[in-house]
Amino acid sequence: MKTILIAGGSGLVGTRITELLDPNEYHINILTRSPRPPKGNITYHEWDIEKGTIDDHALDADYLINLTGAGIADARWTNSRKELLIDSRVNSTLLIQSAMKKAKRKFKVAVSASAIGYYGEQGDNILDESSNPGDEFLSTCCMLWEDASNKLQEVADQNKILRVGVVLSTKGGALPKILMTKAIRVFNYFGNGKQYYSWIHIDDISRMFISLLSAPGEHSIYNGVAPRPLTNKKFTEEVRDGAGGGLVLPAPAFGLRIALGEMAKVVLNSNRVVPKNFTSEEFNFEHPDLTEAVKDLLVKGI
Repeated sequence: MKTILIAGGSGLVGTRITELLDPNEYHINILTRSPRPPKGNITYHEWDIEKGTIDDHALDADYLINLTGAGIADARWTNSRKELLIDSRVNSTLLIQSAMKKAKRKFKVAVSASAIGYYGEQGDNILDESSNPGDEFLSTCCMLWEDASNKLQEVADQNKILRVGVVLSTKGGALPKILMTKAIRVFNYFGNGKQYYSWIHIDDISRMFISLLSAPGEHSIYNGVAPRPLTNKKFTEEVRDGAGGGLVLPAPAFGLRIALGEMAKVVLNSNRVVPKNFTSEEFNFEHPDLTEAVKDLLVKGI
């Protein structure tokens, strides 16, 4: 049986990956600050990023999926919050790298998350994995994150980075916020609604991570998005259609900037990102259509 180490396994994507992994094929080691008894094919191992400690038994793994990092949109971006967003990604990754190096162990494949915030505000430009990074906080955060992830090359036969788009799930992330006004049949887009959103069904992004373990492919960087980015207004209209209909109305950009400060860039930036490398490797997108993706999520409650 293969053993996979998941850092950030209790988060939205990590939880779904754990559910989708074949228990007859994988034993899962999950790093956590609060260990609990083993459950089925899952073992929980303690680590403390601030103290730089990690349970050595967790490192006995063939594969790594690294999803660590504080939530980008969970709190206003004060200077201390920005520092936490970077440190929680960089320091956790470097801890795994240094612990594996010290233990003289190697993963067969390591796959680390990044985010399409790497590209920053780029208007209508179509962005693939070779596109240049932006020049703002999210871009800097992602570049530092990826720099740390690249150091895993020293402890992995193959090392991959997956830049994750707007993950859709009923259990967290953007979709529950969009659906907050579903009961009154109103759905809001932001500003003029012309900014592009690059989205992905949670099952497709989870399958992307898993696919890179078993078939690592020829590339080192992948965009974890559906093949059809949409303007925010069109995105909202298709979510509306998937959720049963209603009115689509604007939420003024100035109000968002007052309420969210610099963090308003999360919803106002335009990221027209395409999954060029996954498409070239013929990845099977199960949910390429947004309306049908939303219907699937609501029916299954995932």
